[in-house]
Amino acid sequence: MERLPSWLRQHLTALRTVAVLTVLLGLIYPLVTTGVAQALFNDHANGSIVRKDGKDVGSALIGQSFTDADGKPVTKYFQSRPSAAGDGYDPTSTGASNLGPEDVVDTLPHGTNEGRQSLLTQVCARSKAVGELEGVSGARPFCTSGGVGAVLKVFPDRAVSVNQACPGAPFVGAYQGLKVECAKPGEDYAAGRTVPIRGNAGTPAVPADAVTAGGSGLDPHISVAYADLQAPRVAKERGLPTDRVKALINEHTTGRALGFMGEPAVDVLELNLALDRG
Repeated sequence: MERLPSWLRQHLTALRTVAVLTVLLGLIYPLVTTGVAQALFNDHANGSIVRKDGKDVGSALIGQSFTDADGKPVTKYFQSRPSAAGDGYDPTSTGASNLGPEDVVDTLPHGTNEGRQSLLTQVCARSKAVGELEGVSGARPFCTSGGVGAVLKVFPDRAVSVNQACPGAPFVGAYQGLKVECAKPGEDYAAGRTVPIRGNAGTPAVPADAVTAGGSGLDPHISVAYADLQAPRVAKERGLPTDRVKALINEHTTGRALGFMGEPAVDVLELNLALDRG
């Protein structure tokens, strides 16, 4: 029998190598790792699913909203951190908004353009809403009382409150001797100098995690400060002593990783389920 040409032998060797590696890495290895995960870490391997009355109600690893059909907070529950993942806590589009601290100018609705809120206005609007829900001041630096970014576009002869559409009244009447005007939707103010106005708001009563979305958009935890802010409202809605609700917060607070990394956090789903159990 004649020996095969060297080029053909090389191709056959490559094909055998691909076949062996496919079986080892594409079949045997996944089956072994899946089997080990199921045997040793069954709960985590299956998504850390949380059940109530025999039904899946969520995951300990993925946050969720506690709102009604209209998107309004259900007042007897603790509210989660905002999420920028899809329509909120969508594992298929996990991610942040990718908006940074310099994103302070809104695009106002005009004609068929639905507009876009800047990161600053999103924070201001959330802070105002949380303040109203919890009965505290939602005021923050660089925010107007109406819950939009307090930002001017300054020109040589005028200043414009670019996040406040006409005919609304600007949050300030004058800036360095210039009259402040409301913004006309559709008008281009890009040439103006951007000037955020800090105002006289002190330390915000609403914590930062109540008004900013997490990097993954799936965070199931909130800060202890945000949980404590919500405790009086939840206690009132459920007819419970506030001390009892705060005790449940403590029971569902995780410590720092390895004792020194990060901050203590509260698992919102587990806390709400504990409240439902009474």
